Amino acid sequence: MLSFASICPHPPIIIPTIGSKENLEIVKKTINGYKELEKRLIEVNPDVILIISPHGPLFADAFSINLSEKYIGNFQQFGDFSTELEFKGNLGFTYKIREKLETKLPVIIVNEEKLDHGTLVPLYYLTQKLKNFSIIPIGYSLLDYQKHLEFGKIIKEEILKSNKKIAVIASGDLSHRLTFDAPAGYSPKGKIFDEQLIKFLKNKATNSILKMDPKLIEEAGECGFRSIIILLGILQDLNYQPEILSYEGPFGVGYLVMNFKLG
Repeated sequence: MLSFASICPHPPIIIPTIGSKENLEIVKKTINGYKELEKRLIEVNPDVILIISPHGPLFADAFSINLSEKYIGNFQQFGDFSTELEFKGNLGFTYKIREKLETKLPVIIVNEEKLDHGTLVPLYYLTQKLKNFSIIPIGYSLLDYQKHLEFGKIIKEEILKSNKKIAVIASGDLSHRLTFDAPAGYSPKGKIFDEQLIKFLKNKATNSILKMDPKLIEEAGECGFRSIIILLGILQDLNYQPEILSYEGPFGVGYLVMNFKLG
C-alpha cells in the first residue's frame, strides 16, 4: 500500500556537517520543512522507501532501478568526512517491479552500492529515527514525459498490491537560475517555471504539468521535473491532497518540500 508521498530538495548545504551556521540559517525554511516531513514519515513508519533521484545512473532510453542488498553513502565530495550512512536493499520488491515493467517500458537494473547525494540528502533528514525499513533507489531517463508518467503508474500497480507500507520520495531541485549568483546563471524564466509548477502541483493539474513549455523547462535549469512526473504517475487516480511545507530559493536554486496527504 502507498503510505507516504513527497517531493524533497537535495542541497548538500543543508547537512549540518557541510553548511556553515550562516548558510544553515539562510535555508532554515527548507530545514524546517524537512523536519515537518520527517514527523509525517515517522507516523507512517514505512517498510519500504522508493526514492527517485536525478543523480543516480542516467540512461537516455531506459529507466534504472538500483538493486543491491545494502547501500552506503557519504558526503566526502562536499568536504564532510564524518557522515556515513547505510541502508538495506529490498531484492524481492525490486524484482516484482522489474517484472511488471520489463514488457512495457525499458528498464535497466544496475548494482551500485554507493548512493548519490540526490538520494542521500532526503534519507539523511527523513530516516534517522526509523528502523527496519529498506530502500529502492530509482533513476529517471531522457524518454518523454508521458513515459515517465506511465513508469509511475506501472510502479503504482505493484505498490497497491503489496501489504507493505511503502513511501515514495521524489528527489529534485527546481530552477537553478533564480538569482544572478545562481550556479547555472540567471534567467527570468527560472521564477516563472517554479511558480507554474508549484501552482499546478497544488491544483493537482498533472496534464498541465505534462504540457508545460519545453523551452521554459530547459531555460529553468531544473533537475527534479522528471522525478516529480514519476511520482504523479504513482499518485494518479488516488485520493491525495498536496501540502506545501516549504519553498525558497536563497542560493538561486528552488527548494520545494511538499507532502501529499493520502486519504
